[in-house]
Amino acid sequence: MDWKQGRRSDNVEDRRRGGGGGGGGGKLSAGALLAVVVVSVLLGKNPLEMIGLLEQSGLAGAPTQQQPAGDAPAADDPGAEFVARILGDTEDVWGTIFQNANARYAQPRLVLFLDQVQSACGSASASSGPFYCPGDQQVYLDLGFFEQMRTQLGGGGDFAEAYVIAHEVGHHVQTLLGVSAKVNAARQRGEDVLGDGGLLVRQELQADCLAGVWAHHAQARHQWLQPGDIEEALNTATAIGDDRLQKQARGTVSPESFSHGTSRQRVTWFRTGFDGGQIAGCDTFSAARL
Repeated sequence: MDWKQGRRSDNVEDRRRGGGGGGGGGKLSAGALLAVVVVSVLLGKNPLEMIGLLEQSGLAGAPTQQQPAGDAPAADDPGAEFVARILGDTEDVWGTIFQNANARYAQPRLVLFLDQVQSACGSASASSGPFYCPGDQQVYLDLGFFEQMRTQLGGGGDFAEAYVIAHEVGHHVQTLLGVSAKVNAARQRGEDVLGDGGLLVRQELQADCLAGVWAHHAQARHQWLQPGDIEEALNTATAIGDDRLQKQARGTVSPESFSHGTSRQRVTWFRTGFDGGQIAGCDTFSAARL
């Protein structure tokens, strides 16, 4: 992937030198943390992934005070440069799509952190993976996750990393379109949003599809994909499917605890977005079969 063709975004904030920690009143309590760990082990899920999901969805409690803003990343940091150029291209693509719909695209910020970070959704560990917080409309990323993709999850590569960033930006698009608010409202009404075919799975699969929409338009603009790039993204989507992660963790699969979708579903919806390039094609909420 010739990612250097992308425009460098100014919306990347580097909190790595400060360690990314910080206090705040919106963290899960010690008892709640213990409960999440116990339930996660029973379900075969990564406890920190579940904590991150709770924080992203606003289930962890009241918003907490954010830590002070970081700095602009150093110009000679290749990892930060990659992130900034991919983010810049998502800004350009979604800016054009929204403009064509007579709307304005509000650009998200992307925060680079190390080990732990404080957001408007609470405190999160790098082990929970990249996440988007609708409370402050920011994407949070520890670059170490990309190494984990390569060495532990069976994914990786520059276009696969771009897909991860685009997926989180997809959650921002959902926030702007009102999708996230509707899912949260259903949760507040007491609806069960987890499980195969549940609202959280549909929301995550739509973000995969929106990542594919970005990739479709980015490729049309730059012709920057190289042989094997699409396979990188599809391999990564396969590696982070709920069924595969659960199988690796405990040897069995529990569809009732799915939160992101199966490997097949994630691949299918990314390809749907990439092949069609239309937001309308990403209506996972109306799909009879995911």
